[in-house]
Amino acid sequence: MNEHVNGALPRIMHIDLNSCFAMVEQQARPHLRGRPLGVTNRLTRHACMIALSYEAKRKGAKVGMRRDEVQALVPDLCVIETDPPKYHYVYQKLVAIMKSYSPNVMMKSIDEGVIDFTGMQPAGEAALTKIGVEVKQRLREQIGGYITCNIGISTNRFLAKLAAGQNKPNGMTAIYGEGIRPWLGRLQLTDLPGIASHYEARLNSVGILTPLEFWAAPAHILRGQVFRSKIGDDWHQRLRGWEVDDYVTRLGSVGRQYVLDGATREEAVLVNRLAHLSYSAARKLRYNNRAARGIYVYARLQTGDVWQSRKMHKASFYSDRAVLERAMYLFNSRPRHLLVKEMGVTCYGLEPLAAVLGQPDLFGESLREENLTEAMDDINDTHGLGTIIFAPAIGANAQIKQKLPFGSTKYFELLCG
Repeated sequence: MNEHVNGALPRIMHIDLNSCFAMVEQQARPHLRGRPLGVTNRLTRHACMIALSYEAKRKGAKVGMRRDEVQALVPDLCVIETDPPKYHYVYQKLVAIMKSYSPNVMMKSIDEGVIDFTGMQPAGEAALTKIGVEVKQRLREQIGGYITCNIGISTNRFLAKLAAGQNKPNGMTAIYGEGIRPWLGRLQLTDLPGIASHYEARLNSVGILTPLEFWAAPAHILRGQVFRSKIGDDWHQRLRGWEVDDYVTRLGSVGRQYVLDGATREEAVLVNRLAHLSYSAARKLRYNNRAARGIYVYARLQTGDVWQSRKMHKASFYSDRAVLERAMYLFNSRPRHLLVKEMGVTCYGLEPLAAVLGQPDLFGESLREENLTEAMDDINDTHGLGTIIFAPAIGANAQIKQKLPFGSTKYFELLCG
């Protein structure tokens, strides 16, 4: 445990595109510039806003609000549906620019990432600020003049992200060393990345009401009374500029969920949607070079209850057919007289796909399945997702549109492939 502040030169840069999807649309469509704009995955009344232009934000709208809530605040709101290929293009440009400065780049979401200059030159606020100015210029030149970003500079990922959240839009801020405490003194607890109302309440319960009090709290208090785990130690170090977040998250499960346009018990519709969800889950498995042994299926009913079932299998599986068969077996045990309004399929108990492929069996079924799956993936990779799928999923692609996530870039290349 380091009780003192990290006095090293800053080598971490966090880049965050401002209102990314909204600004990309305003860049692509000049008639939308200067207008309050909302971007959503589905053009329905209760759809969630996943991006808002600054014109909408200035009127009180917030990302995550429903469309009808935003329109109550912003009557002249223009709402458009997400356009993944367009954002994929911007994502690729951003990644290429970042990797031109360091091989150690970690994308945190579709529109933000971290450049780690550890072990390299340059170092220090002045050197990284110069690079930041250059990054902003390259984004304007390679994507468009309407694209801006915020840049944060520090000695660890947490403070760099905190810095990138200041002075929006188009700001650049450094928070490190002796400058940490003055910056914390300007903020509220919930301004800190990772501290939402739940953790705020825990901190308040032991008398910690401000970020400065959070900074000054002994590690044993944070560990034993607030977070009740090693997370308290991590926060003690994080606030002092030490790196504790340089790790890769282990993949534990893959899946897909879908909210139906209207609650239904119609078998043909439910089977069609389940088949598509199973197809998507299987593609994600193979995209991550994983096979699964567990399958979980749930349905949210119109009554408000959730039906769910899971099963762990002895043999691993990874193909579209195998996932669908196992999901259908569970789904058939649902209460069929009740209306379903949401459903999902998740694969878990993951292991490396290489450990499963090529295993011989008595009748050669596994080899035939392996060859068929590889051929289908090749066709879909070449001609677009859903070009060839199993019969039960035909037509579902037009109904279940691929949603863009708020954060992870895990499947961005896959959905845009």
